[in-house]
Amino acid sequence: MGIEKNFGNYVEVEMGKEIYEGVLLPSPDEGTFLLKLDNGYNIGFNKKEVLKLKMIKKLKNEEKDFEIPHLKDKPNVAIVILGGTISARLNPGKGGVDFVEKPNDLFKYYPEIFEEVNISKVEVPFMKGSENMDYKDWQKIAKVVCELVNDSNLSGVIVAQGTDTLHYTSSALSFFLRNLGKPVVITFSQRSIDRGSSDAMLNLISSAKIATSNFSGVAVVGHADTNDEFCYAIRGTKVRKMHSSRRDAFRPINSEPLFRIYPQKLEKISECKKRDNGKKCVVDSKFEEKVALLKFYPGEDPAILDYYFEKGYKGIVIEVLGLGHVATSGARLSWIKKLKEVQKKGMVICAAPQTIYGRLDPLVYVTGRELLEIGIIYLEDMLAETAFVKLGWVLGHKEWASKEKVKEKMLENFEGEINKRLVE
Repeated sequence: MGIEKNFGNYVEVEMGKEIYEGVLLPSPDEGTFLLKLDNGYNIGFNKKEVLKLKMIKKLKNEEKDFEIPHLKDKPNVAIVILGGTISARLNPGKGGVDFVEKPNDLFKYYPEIFEEVNISKVEVPFMKGSENMDYKDWQKIAKVVCELVNDSNLSGVIVAQGTDTLHYTSSALSFFLRNLGKPVVITFSQRSIDRGSSDAMLNLISSAKIATSNFSGVAVVGHADTNDEFCYAIRGTKVRKMHSSRRDAFRPINSEPLFRIYPQKLEKISECKKRDNGKKCVVDSKFEEKVALLKFYPGEDPAILDYYFEKGYKGIVIEVLGLGHVATSGARLSWIKKLKEVQKKGMVICAAPQTIYGRLDPLVYVTGRELLEIGIIYLEDMLAETAFVKLGWVLGHKEWASKEKVKEKMLENFEGEINKRLVE
């Protein structure tokens, strides 16, 4: 059939009584190929079921030379591309999914975003899988985003990155970007942009709607269900990846979404800060890297705390059980003595719920009261990942060095990370 010769061209595919037209895309495997339909969606075909493939028009040169249009009648936004699946497609030469070579390649697959906004600036600080990111990357992103936010010609900023640690990035930007008066939207895709089931198009269009809305703050935007019906905009400190591969992987935790976003409309769900273009964003990205996130499990030896102390760690967030428990009196390996010891030496110990949903309450059981009395900082309903980022940020401020100040700042509700209205 010579399919490979026609990649990038406009073709007609005959499947029995059905005829499809679109741009032929490289396939994710040898048995299938993809077609980008005129409506913007990608559809996959089994090669064995295709009766006829006919090239209608050569587009390869047009595809290769795709340029970002500049539309004066649309609001201006910037996009920061960091890598991840939303910036990836099949690389036949390498035999797997790889990052696009140029930012334009992303828009080549999904030009529908230009129906919403004018992409007036594109920044690529780096291209990497989010599993390879750390606090230094968050600091770099914050600097780039803050400069873009302060551009008076821009309505908002879209950040596109990989999903694995996206909720860490959203928490970091929530704390690092102070005095924010515009929308900063972080989006993603669970399927590479050349796949028929890619979620990138709706996520990008929905992100553009939030980036030009009256909202101010950091939000994660992505599919709200497994269909292409609508997206959620979720507060950057109350979002978590809850599925390894589903398109609606990111869910609001202990809070409502901020917005429900349909292709043709935007619905506000919960209260949020409003846009204030007069504000000037300031980066506050101080961060203590010697912090850790530790999950407590039955029978865990508290001596693990010695390891972290000997390695110079300043603080630990422990994912505790139930309403706020680790092994105490009556257990073969009680944590009380060791927790007292490391805190006396200056280590900060915080507790976040291992259950993910719900709020900690150390006063219900004796176990929790024992831990509260020895100085553990209970972080209410704060997500463990958000708590980890926040602890690093708080400890990075030497002017907040005292234990009393650290506790005060960890329990201060900077960006909605604690939901005081959570109903048990």
